[in-house]
Amino acid sequence: MGQCTISKEVSIQGIGLHTGKTVRLTFKPAPANRGIVFRRIDLYNKPELRPSVKAIGDVVRCTTISSGDVQIYTVEHILSALHGLHVDNIFIEIDAEEPPILDGSAKYYANLLCEAEPVELDEERKVFKLQAPISITEGNRSLIALPYDGFKITCTSADDRGIHTQHLSLDISPENYMSDIAPARTFAIYEDIEPLLQCGKIQGASLDSAILIKGNQILSKEPLRFSDEFVRHKMLDIMGDMALLGMDLRCHIIAVRPGHALNVQLARKIEEQYREGQQTTITKPDLRTSIIRNTDFDIVKILNTLPHRYPFILIDRVMEFIGDDFLRAVKNVTINEPYFMGHYPGHPVMPGVLQIEAMAQAAGILMLRRYQYEQRLAYFISCDRVKFRKPVIPGDQLEIFVRITKYRGDKIGVASVECKVDGQIVSSAELVFSVIKAS
Repeated sequence: MGQCTISKEVSIQGIGLHTGKTVRLTFKPAPANRGIVFRRIDLYNKPELRPSVKAIGDVVRCTTISSGDVQIYTVEHILSALHGLHVDNIFIEIDAEEPPILDGSAKYYANLLCEAEPVELDEERKVFKLQAPISITEGNRSLIALPYDGFKITCTSADDRGIHTQHLSLDISPENYMSDIAPARTFAIYEDIEPLLQCGKIQGASLDSAILIKGNQILSKEPLRFSDEFVRHKMLDIMGDMALLGMDLRCHIIAVRPGHALNVQLARKIEEQYREGQQTTITKPDLRTSIIRNTDFDIVKILNTLPHRYPFILIDRVMEFIGDDFLRAVKNVTINEPYFMGHYPGHPVMPGVLQIEAMAQAAGILMLRRYQYEQRLAYFISCDRVKFRKPVIPGDQLEIFVRITKYRGDKIGVASVECKVDGQIVSSAELVFSVIKAS
C-alpha cells in the first residue's frame, strides 16, 4: 500500500480544550516521506514539530509534543484521525499552542480529511509487524501488544468505582474508524474537574466538547452516540498515541483502563522492538562473519586514520566492525555545528551534502581497514542512488551503516551506505572510492 497525503487545503476553527483560546487549524498536502508536520504559524519563523515518541512532553489528560521551547498540546485527536484514515504525509498549520477540541471527538477532523480528498502516493508505507509480545502494567492499568496480521484493539474502560465499565474489541479499518471510533467523545469524572482547573487544565471545556459523569448520571448536550462511547474514545486515544510511531503498525493491543501516559510507554516499547529488528536492510551480515564490537575506535583513532580536520570531521566514533566489509559509526549532531548558522536560521537542518560526506568518511575508514590503515588515502570519487528521506536536526544521533559491496582490483571499492536516526532511514547512497598510496 502506498503512502497517502491530501489533495487540497482545508481549515477549521474552534476553542482549545486546556488553553481556552480560539485557534484556526489548516491541513495542507505534503510530499512522500515528509511525514506529519505541525507548524506554529503564530511564532517567529513558523517552527515545525514532528510527532514522535522522543518529542513527547506532558501527558496529563492530553498528549503534548515539544521541540525546545515550542509545544503543541492535545494532538491525540488529530493524530487518531490521521492514523485511522491512513494519511501519512501532511502539513498542519496552527496559530496557537493547542488545536480546537471541537465536539471532543475526532469526527470533525476525520470529516475534514475526507473533504481534503486523500490521495495515494508512489512511495510505499512503512509497515512494522510486531515480532514479540510487549506488556506494561501500572497498578490496575495495563497494556499488552501481541503480534497480529492487522491492527486490532481490545479495550476495557472503567472508573475507580466500576460503575461505567465498558468493553469492546475491534479490527480497525478506515471504514469502521469513521463510523465506530471517530465520533466517540471525550469524557470526564465530575470530581476531577476542580483539581484540573486548579492546575491550569480544561480552561476551554464545556458540555459542547465533553461528556461529564457525575455519580450514576451522564451529563451531555446530546444523547450518547454509542451505548459504550467511553471505551470507544479510549480506543480513539490509543490510535492517536500509536501514530507517534510514524508507521503502519500491525499488532493486537489489549488495554485495561488505558491513559495517555501508559499509551506512550507502550509506543516507546514498540519503537525499541522496531529498532532492535532494524539491524538494517544492508547491515544484515553473513552469520559466519566474525563481529568485532569496537569500544576503542574513538575520535583519536579516527583523526589518526582520516586526513579531515575541524570543521570537516563528521564521524565521532566507530561502534563496530563485522569482518572487513561492514561498519557502524555514529555522528552526534549538535546545535554547535557551524553550518547551522546558515542552514537554516530558525529551522536548523543538517545539509544533505554533509550527510554524504559523513557516509564517505565512514566508508573511507572501512576501505582503509583492508590495508591496515598504513600509508593509504581513500578518495571519494562518485555517488549514485542518493536519497534523502527525513531531515536531520540538532539532537539527533546519525547512525551510519556501511557495507563494501564490490572491489575492483586493488584500488577501487564500492560501498552501500545508510544513515538512520532512531532506527529510521534518513538518507542512503552508493559510494565509489579510489584507494591510493599516501605521499
